[in-house]
Amino acid sequence: MTGWNRRSFLSAAALVAVQSAVPGGAQVLAKLDPKDAPSPQRRKFMRMVADHVIPATGTPGAGAVGAGDFVLVALAHGLEGTRQQADVAFAPFLRADGSLDHVSWLKARLGPTWPTLPPARRHDALAALDAAAYAPPIKSDPAPAAPWRAIKGLILTGYYTSEIGGSKELNYELVPGRFDPKVPVTPATRAYSSDWTAVDFG
Repeated sequence: MTGWNRRSFLSAAALVAVQSAVPGGAQVLAKLDPKDAPSPQRRKFMRMVADHVIPATGTPGAGAVGAGDFVLVALAHGLEGTRQQADVAFAPFLRADGSLDHVSWLKARLGPTWPTLPPARRHDALAALDAAAYAPPIKSDPAPAAPWRAIKGLILTGYYTSEIGGSKELNYELVPGRFDPKVPVTPATRAYSSDWTAVDFG
């Protein structure tokens, strides 16, 4: 993935605690710079977004495992290049350092009523945003949906590096017992979280 280097990785190592059940994990958010510390409303909003990206099925959804909080801390640390200088087209949502406030942008893009919409309509709004983010750019759109790619990628990373995502949603086998040259693959086949060549977070 782009945007990761030794410094950003080490400075954001505590992000794992947000995903885990170890005592003190919740304090990671409180240790952020005050200007980056998310409000309860932001945390609730990102949890809802995360749950729509990966809803609960046989395993808990992304919001339930803390992927929303993971995204907020990751954005504060600038993972995936999210603290780089942003285009002037995003002027209403720029921080003092010139980087994009992804959460403010996303809230404006989805609209103020999004959290109160029925689940199906919230899903449709996110699906439309997702389609726009991965469609060819439109010159007439001054604020493309490209920032959604970074947000979605962090949600996926947060989920699949959590205990639930890495060991329950995915198969996990630290050391495969044998080499199988031909393995039947069906739509129900899950990737192995310990096989980084087979896992794409976005």
